[in-house]
Amino acid sequence: MMWIYILIFFLTVSWSSTKGTNSTTSVISNTTTPSVKVYVTKKAVFSLGSNVDLHCSNRTWTEILFVIWNLELKHKICRISFSDKDQSVDSCNDGKSLRNTSAGQSYLHIPNFSADDVGVYKCESVYTGGNENYKIEVAVTAPPKVSAWLERRDNKLVAVCRAEKGNPAATISWSPAGNGSVTLQDEPDGFVTVESRLELSGDMDPENLTCVVHHQFWAQEKTLVPKLKEGFRLWMLISVIGGIIVLLAVFSAFAIRKDIFSRQCQQAETPSKSPPTEDVEEVEPYASYVQRVNSIYN
Repeated sequence: MMWIYILIFFLTVSWSSTKGTNSTTSVISNTTTPSVKVYVTKKAVFSLGSNVDLHCSNRTWTEILFVIWNLELKHKICRISFSDKDQSVDSCNDGKSLRNTSAGQSYLHIPNFSADDVGVYKCESVYTGGNENYKIEVAVTAPPKVSAWLERRDNKLVAVCRAEKGNPAATISWSPAGNGSVTLQDEPDGFVTVESRLELSGDMDPENLTCVVHHQFWAQEKTLVPKLKEGFRLWMLISVIGGIIVLLAVFSAFAIRKDIFSRQCQQAETPSKSPPTEDVEEVEPYASYVQRVNSIYN
């Protein structure tokens, strides 16, 4: 009977061992693959007025469950999203839209990029098995409008060079004079105006002076020769003509006064003469005349 008990013992141990192995395998087979999370932070700069496409995943719509763009712009915060259930949200309402490439990849389209579109764009795309998170700091670049001219300040000739409404700010230098005094002015729309003023010395020829403007939007710098403004030239011409007229008036007045003074001097030097007297024939009295006639007849 002993061997029967020994056989029963071995059968029980063997059955218990087989039951534990199957349970472990079941747990492993039921374990899902860990979720993949991707975090990306980057910066992007776009030209003013361009059409911009922002991508945050290489997954196609067949893989993606939903895409959410959270925008933190200068003047507002809004959201654009789309899910595989054909549910879309657009609280921006400014022309931005979610589109697909020919391969089915999603991207955010921004038409006619402006200063109002500058900000932080956060995108989350969720697909089966993971998600991707992008933070894109978006900026704008715009070329400035440049101009240069000469003007008078405190009886001194000043050269002025101006780079108006650029982003980022332009840099200005003078050749061959070097650098002048620079002022920066932040515009309400987010752009920057730079102005450089250079006071010319007496021995400096304005015709040889050039203003050089550098900006990252241009492949080459801009070179300008400052000239007198048309209005300034007209003002100078009017001033010269006015000065000539004033000089002529003063000279004429002086000549007239000198002539009057000369005549007065001549009259003072000539002696005064008494008026000429006329010879008056003496007339005899009437009685004497009658008496003489009577004597002749007698």
